[in-house]
Amino acid sequence: MDVADLPGVPEWLPDHLRDDGIEELYPPQAEAVEAGVTEGENLVASIPTASGKTLIAELAMLSSVARGGKALYIVPLRALASEKQADFEEFEQYGLDIGVSTGNYESEGGWLADKDIVVATSEKVDSLVRNDAPWIEDLTCVVTDEVHLVDDGERGPTLEVTLAKLRRLNPDLQTVALSATIGNAEALATWLDAGLVDSDWRPIDLQKGVHYGQALHLEDGSQQRLSVQNNEKQTAAIVRDTLEDDGSTLVFVNSRRNAEAAAGRLANTVRPHLTDEERAQLADIAEEIRDVSDTETSDDLADAVADGAAFHHAGLSRGHRELVEDAFRDRLVKVVCATPTLAAGVNTPSRRVVVRDWRRYDGSAGGMAPLSVLEVHQMMGRAGRPGLDPYGEAVLIASSHDEVDELFERYVWADPEPVRSKLAAEPALRTHILATVASGFARSREGLLEFLEQTLYASQTDEGGQLERVVDDVLTYLQRNDFLEIEGGELDATSLGHTVSRLYLDPMSAAEIVDGLRDWERGASDSTSASGAPSETPPEPPADSGFTTASELAADADESDDADRDPDDISALGLYHLVSRTPDMYQLYLRSGDREEYEMELFEREDELLGPTPSEFEEGRFEDWLSALKTARLLEDWATEVDEATITERYGVGPGDIRGKVETAQWLLGAAESLASEVDLDAARAISEARIRVEHGVREELVDLAGVRGVGRKRARRLFQAGITDRAQLRDADKAVVLAALRGRRKTAENVLENAGHRDPSMEGVEPAPDVSVDLNEGTETETDGDAVANDDQSSLGDF
Repeated sequence: MDVADLPGVPEWLPDHLRDDGIEELYPPQAEAVEAGVTEGENLVASIPTASGKTLIAELAMLSSVARGGKALYIVPLRALASEKQADFEEFEQYGLDIGVSTGNYESEGGWLADKDIVVATSEKVDSLVRNDAPWIEDLTCVVTDEVHLVDDGERGPTLEVTLAKLRRLNPDLQTVALSATIGNAEALATWLDAGLVDSDWRPIDLQKGVHYGQALHLEDGSQQRLSVQNNEKQTAAIVRDTLEDDGSTLVFVNSRRNAEAAAGRLANTVRPHLTDEERAQLADIAEEIRDVSDTETSDDLADAVADGAAFHHAGLSRGHRELVEDAFRDRLVKVVCATPTLAAGVNTPSRRVVVRDWRRYDGSAGGMAPLSVLEVHQMMGRAGRPGLDPYGEAVLIASSHDEVDELFERYVWADPEPVRSKLAAEPALRTHILATVASGFARSREGLLEFLEQTLYASQTDEGGQLERVVDDVLTYLQRNDFLEIEGGELDATSLGHTVSRLYLDPMSAAEIVDGLRDWERGASDSTSASGAPSETPPEPPADSGFTTASELAADADESDDADRDPDDISALGLYHLVSRTPDMYQLYLRSGDREEYEMELFEREDELLGPTPSEFEEGRFEDWLSALKTARLLEDWATEVDEATITERYGVGPGDIRGKVETAQWLLGAAESLASEVDLDAARAISEARIRVEHGVREELVDLAGVRGVGRKRARRLFQAGITDRAQLRDADKAVVLAALRGRRKTAENVLENAGHRDPSMEGVEPAPDVSVDLNEGTETETDGDAVANDDQSSLGDF
């Protein structure tokens, strides 16, 4: 179909497409137009990666806006939101306004009301509905990318319920769902009352195969010689062969550690193939990577990138990932070793994709388990870049003849599994039932079940009784914890329930937080469990158990501990532990040898924790309590300025993990402030201080300085040591002192002074003050053993 023949689109769009080199639509795109995607018809498009899904989305949204409407584009990841925003902003030259929103779950996003196209994650859209964003009812078109993720146990229910709510709010809403090929696309189309484009067409050929021995065995039965030389590994041989044809390679492995190790080894393969110009450009990128964080992970990544290789996983910071992705797209980095998370992430195609590891550890299986066909096909779909590569190849690695046959049967010739709803699990329903009632979508049990009938789950099952049983269990839980009132069959969210829904919390997290704060206030003498019921008396340990909790010792020593406590005496560690034991925080797991260490930590600091410690004989609960303590200690280290490299080594995490834990703690502590006010608990000030400290990663004295944009934890400490202790002093500071404190970095110093409101931030002609010397080890902790921890970290926030 010629772009000039597109019906219902803005008159400027055909010329715009021609300027981008698009004269005719790809066959799946033409099918979508014929199915009415530019005329308001619902559509499910199940087509391979690089086959034009984004243009289908653009055709739907732009035609809807041209009719006077408003469009929403839902993505599964924040990184994808930024990428799509950049794509869609090219339409601003034609008068359209583009907005993106991914965070701040308490906001109604009122500023998005005037935007023509909004890009957001499914969680953000769900929160906008909960917070009654008025412009949601103005939507005329919603596009959901990667819709097969409704099958994901964690994020799928949110996407599923959100789509159901949007369609109920807007009965005439056009719904367009996009995915790579899935096994039951027709089921999704039935659920969404949509037409279906189900195609395996690709703009360039994708050849799938298995490498074994000295040959690449392809799905059409042919073989290509691909020799493994000397002591070379199979993956290195494939990367070398791809480089000799001027191509790039994506290698998928099953763990972060394997990704980092493989990138280090493959750098030796790539290095001889780099030009002098490429080496110079990669050296600059490597330096940018080192500037992102002072960690071993950052250094290892920079070393690999300098030689044209890289690794990519969730443990990297956002800055690391963006630098790697950009360098790979620019063909400077020749090979990226990644965990499967990249397969569903940003646009990073390559000439060849190597699926080195097709098994990964699965706790539910008790060991290594095969990846799903859908996941492997997602990886394979990254092979071949239209306009850059003549073809794409996706290669699995076999170690025997029998494994060659197994991989062809299991993955190369297999169809992806059908997508199944995960909504009927209690954790998912707990959150979404409360939100459904609080936002007015259901006022009775019958109305609730009627709403749930509009979900994918209801369209895929005849077991209505199972859903009803889970719904009744959840309603009982919500009523017991004072989130819902049930009277005469009518459902009403309480004030607390409305607050929990608005805060975007799992109700169990809210119950844990409220119970912990109440327990602290009343002195733990009559604690209740997070379920709202009185705590069961833990089993009596044997006399020779060897472990006595601090609370037991304290109770024996002084019964006066049952008196009310001052909420300002809540320690930061206690609050970090409280939010770390909620379902909304992904806890650090206890490694081999950790249990003894954190049992000792618990013994020494249990009086700081909020809530009764489980008995060690409640194995699951006690282990979770220790895991939460380990997570809380990471947060405490961060908030006492322990350097990032020490934290990553101490806890076995990456820079991205630290940032993820910090952002989650910041959100949960903000929610805890609201909950404390809601239930009349006088703890908001202590919670606020703990939140601000973890947000900036600083001790109390640096909070004001670290809040200046561009300063952060390390620069704040340097400025403080130079005698500049707060924002007001920075605003009037001697520029020579600031420049010296910031290690002579003129541009950085200018930006910091400008953000602080300095009357003349220019560093022209300024030299660093010679008498200023800063030492980041002075006044901060790089080690937290011994008395230093006890003296500082056990101080209450009220003493600061």
